[in-house]
Amino acid sequence: MAQHTGTAQRNEAAEGTGPRAGRTRGRLIGVAAAVAAALAVWVVGEPLLGHDLVVEQPDREPLDLGAAAFAFIALGSGLAGWAFLAVLERLTRHAWRIWLGVALALLLASYLPLTGVEASTGSIIVLSLAHLAVAGALIPLFHRTSRRSRP
Repeated sequence: MAQHTGTAQRNEAAEGTGPRAGRTRGRLIGVAAAVAAALAVWVVGEPLLGHDLVVEQPDREPLDLGAAAFAFIALGSGLAGWAFLAVLERLTRHAWRIWLGVALALLLASYLPLTGVEASTGSIIVLSLAHLAVAGALIPLFHRTSRRSRP
C-alpha cells in the first residue's frame, strides 16, 4: 500500500495536482503579484504623478529607478523569500513563524537606505510604498501556501 501511495504522489506531481503543485502555483502567483504590485506603484508614482524616481548618494552617480529596476527587485525578493521559506519548511515545524519574523525585519531594514539618499519627498514616498506593496503581496500569499505544521 505504501508503494501505491508513492506512485499516486508521483502521478500527482507529474500531472501538476496535489498539495505540492498547489503550493508551487500559489507561490508563483505570490511572486507575480509582488512584481505587479511594484510595477503598479511605479506607474502611479512616475508616469502618472510625475515623480522622477532618481536617488543620489554621496560619491555615487545618480540612480534613475525605472520599471525594470522595480520589477527586478520585486522578483528577486519574491524568489529569495520563497527559497528561504522552502528551506525552513524542510528544517522546522515553525517555518512560517520564523519566515514571517525575518520578512518583517527585512521590510523594516529595507527602509534604512532611504534615509541616506537624496531624493524628493514624493520619490521617497513612492519607494516606501513599493516596499509595502511587495510585502503586501508576498506575505499573505506565502502564508496561504505554507505548511503550518509537520507531522
